[in-house]
Amino acid sequence: MAGKNIATPQLGNTQDVALKKYVKDKNIQNVKVTNLENAKTLDAFKKGELDGAWLPEPWSSRLVLDAGAKVLVDEKTLWPGGRFPATVVIVRSEFLQQHPDTVQAVLRGHLKAIEWAKANEAEAKTVANGALKELAGSSLSQPVLDRAFAAIEQTADPIASTFPQLAKDSVTAAIVKDVANLKGFADLSALNEAEKSLGKPAVDAAGLEK
Repeated sequence: MAGKNIATPQLGNTQDVALKKYVKDKNIQNVKVTNLENAKTLDAFKKGELDGAWLPEPWSSRLVLDAGAKVLVDEKTLWPGGRFPATVVIVRSEFLQQHPDTVQAVLRGHLKAIEWAKANEAEAKTVANGALKELAGSSLSQPVLDRAFAAIEQTADPIASTFPQLAKDSVTAAIVKDVANLKGFADLSALNEAEKSLGKPAVDAAGLEK
């Protein structure tokens, strides 16, 4: 990776921090990080304008299967148990206080959707691909869809235990100067209320709710 041009989706996002932290930890010199939209990254890689990219699914699978990229680092290997959050659903405290029933409805729907997708993977892929077609104007090939689904874990657990490390990584990556104070950062009471209503176990806030 030394001296190469590597893309991430945007400055300071999950993949941008992960790449810059990895480069710093490994003391890799002269890596150029280019912030580029995922679709443009795929095109730029095909044209030879980029040497690589640190991307979320399904774009990493598209780079491998549609553009012939090779996997150098799987971020799962960098985390305990191979688990880390990529996308987390949040709500403003004010909105939660004003509309608790709405938040509960959304969370219960989210939990049921995850449960259904796990039990009906083939149909879930079809539904997801149809939504992509409607929202983005194009769908994914079956091999890309299969690879992307296999690479992710569908869960409502934000894996709060990783938040302190993510806060430190943002400093290592030079995105922020100081490690954020995470006291009270993860209030999972609304999520756990929804979990309980569906007979599911509570999610651990890793002490960050206090």
